[in-house]
Amino acid sequence: MKKPVHSKEVKQAALQRLNDRGVTIEDIAEIVYLMQSPYHPDLTMEPCIASVQAVLEKREIQHAILVGVELDVLAEKGMLSEPLQTIVATDEGLFGCDETLALGSVFGYGSIAVTTFGHLDKHKVGVIKRLDTKTAGGRVHTFLDDLVASIAANASSRMAHRLRDEQEAEDARTTELAGGASEQAG
Repeated sequence: MKKPVHSKEVKQAALQRLNDRGVTIEDIAEIVYLMQSPYHPDLTMEPCIASVQAVLEKREIQHAILVGVELDVLAEKGMLSEPLQTIVATDEGLFGCDETLALGSVFGYGSIAVTTFGHLDKHKVGVIKRLDTKTAGGRVHTFLDDLVASIAANASSRMAHRLRDEQEAEDARTTELAGGASEQAG
């Protein structure tokens, strides 16, 4: 029996596939920033990058990247059987397997991730727009554009929940301090 692939190897391979396809963590973090900055005016890129990195730690995301990019590469090389070859190579509008793969990894991050994914899939924000362009130098990104939308949606949802938790913790500290100050005054 073969030994299981170590998680570090899987993570490294997934990150390498993104890099090989011209997608950086910063590209994805820019989308997260665009999604969250209207709700958090003091937001910087640093927590957006950290959130993307955290999402990329998830094995399910790594597996989806490996499967999706592999299918894109095989389509570029003309190595899929017909009619799948044409469907993937042309990113046929009625083909939904690319969205299904990406959407499967969104459910773990809640309703914010699901609705954000839908928005990003429809509006093609940031690097997603570049990947979705059919004339991207002969490259096929049928799966990758949706996977990037999924990663960004997950990181955005993760960040929204974290920022709320931080605000509530700060509010609790402020309330405790105010309570302590009024006890001292009394």
